[in-house]
Amino acid sequence: MSIEVSNISKSYGTQKALDNVSFSVKKGEIVGFLGPNGAGKSTLMKILTTYINADSGSAAVNGFDVSSDEKSVQKSVGYLPEHNPLYLDLYVREYLGFNADVYGVGKNRVEEVIELTGLTPESHKKIGQLSKGYRQRVGLANALLHNPDVLILDEPTTGLDPNQLVEIRSVIKNAGKDKTVFLSTHIMQEVEAICDRVIIIDHGKIKADNRLEKIKEVDEQIIEVEFDKAVSQEVIDTIPSLHYSKKVSDTNWELTFATDKDMRPSIFDFAQQNGLKTLQLNQKNKNLETVFREMTKK
Repeated sequence: MSIEVSNISKSYGTQKALDNVSFSVKKGEIVGFLGPNGAGKSTLMKILTTYINADSGSAAVNGFDVSSDEKSVQKSVGYLPEHNPLYLDLYVREYLGFNADVYGVGKNRVEEVIELTGLTPESHKKIGQLSKGYRQRVGLANALLHNPDVLILDEPTTGLDPNQLVEIRSVIKNAGKDKTVFLSTHIMQEVEAICDRVIIIDHGKIKADNRLEKIKEVDEQIIEVEFDKAVSQEVIDTIPSLHYSKKVSDTNWELTFATDKDMRPSIFDFAQQNGLKTLQLNQKNKNLETVFREMTKK
């Protein structure tokens, strides 16, 4: 396994950031690590990259223990932290060249990562002159510089415009062909575009861990319906197998059913029985954002 986490816990004072967290990631997987703010994502990434120690449990990256073999872990990992630390007074090539010397890699690798991350047009500038999006690219280029086996990326696309997003997603996707990529993000479309697997964490505990296509396979459906006249909540609540209802307007409702059976015929029958007509009746596909909200709602 490229990443192994076993019963990791970490507290800051009385606040428990991680509570007995366990999972493993195989080589070549691109895993999206999702959770609301304060869920414990950055804390776990800092443990995996040896920046902080866990209170209990164990973790290994590329077979190296994060507590007892920090240097080997650091050599194996390319890390882009949430708050990307950069030397703003250095030029892009100067900064990457400095880090190339630290890693002991040739200067030709600097040119490779500049091209790979789309930094060529801005590579003659000082980092302090770059936009936030291009600074993120510099951080990603630095993470890739020593050609690590594992990439750990904390909010890697923060500040990127839509065109840059597509380019950087492509870089990450390509990197995942021969590396393990473990990334956190709040952008659900990003996860659906590049990740093979999703881990959802909330209040320091793992809520879900599965392949992307499986995590969205829930025995539940959402149906949007428009009636020809107003319908009260009391009447809506009489629909069979109704799990949850959301009033969009007096005549429009979003209805959730805890079953995979197609409930549109039942809604049609309900309308007839109550002297209503259905003007629109649409089954809404459940996306990752909906699943995420349900798993992490207070």
